[in-house]
Amino acid sequence: MISEAELIVDRRRLKRRVTFWRILAIVLAIATVSALAWSKGWTGGDQIARVRIDGLITGDQNTMDVLKRVEREDRVKAVILRIDSPGGTTAGSEAVYDAVRQISAKKPVVAVMDTVAASGGYITALAADRIVARGNTITGSIGVIFSMPEFSRLLDTVGIQMEELKSGDLKAEPSPYRPMTEKARAVSMELVTDGFTWFKGLVAERRNLPMPTVDILSDGRVYTGRQAVANKLIDELGDEAAAVAWMEKEKAVAARLPIRDWRPQSGEDGLGLGFSAADLVLKSLGLKGFQEAAQRAQLDGLLVLWHPARQ
Repeated sequence: MISEAELIVDRRRLKRRVTFWRILAIVLAIATVSALAWSKGWTGGDQIARVRIDGLITGDQNTMDVLKRVEREDRVKAVILRIDSPGGTTAGSEAVYDAVRQISAKKPVVAVMDTVAASGGYITALAADRIVARGNTITGSIGVIFSMPEFSRLLDTVGIQMEELKSGDLKAEPSPYRPMTEKARAVSMELVTDGFTWFKGLVAERRNLPMPTVDILSDGRVYTGRQAVANKLIDELGDEAAAVAWMEKEKAVAARLPIRDWRPQSGEDGLGLGFSAADLVLKSLGLKGFQEAAQRAQLDGLLVLWHPARQ
């Protein structure tokens, strides 16, 4: 039979356990709320938001959601876009450009270029009110590309012939199963020309450059930050400190405001290409070059993308 003293000891032990679990539940709840607040950018008080545009630009939903939240948040008084991207799809770059322009209509935006901000990365920077880059940043690459594989000779070698029934001679053209026809080439070039005209129009409008000058600068080449300043493709050489100094001088944004990172609420890479698990494996094996090639291979349509061929 259990004595009264033993019952008292058991009650106290049970009470201590209940107290422990209550405290643990409170701690976990606080941690969860804090993590949620951080992921949503709820970092309290007025601030300058830092939004990173990294890797391939596809206009994925994660990136678009971050830009929309930054636009709507009244506590964000200005935005720094940290761009490190060789570009991506033309449509995706257009989507990001439009989103940044919507932010700029409400609060100052400065683009700070890191290692590379070329092609679609440069389109993103054009949406900002000011562009800052390092002296050795790679930027420019004003142009559009439409590429596709063509392995008809390989099919002939292995004895494979593709048969197609099409509603029109330009349906599914150009095709990887046969050499491009002149008609398909001409139609494809019209797409490239139209996208290129749009890109050059952005440069002329946003950089206040005459179109003859833009035509000269738009042969697809890349520029260092120093060359870009000389050609008026960007505004100045510097870093975030230069961006904040301009905001304070020209837009009356208090330099003392903290700079807070705003990140996607979900997803690891923000690419929308379904490569999260594969990226992790390839990075761990030191095969980042294969990872990047695989990502580029997933891009369809017109591209505003710069990247030298890897040896």
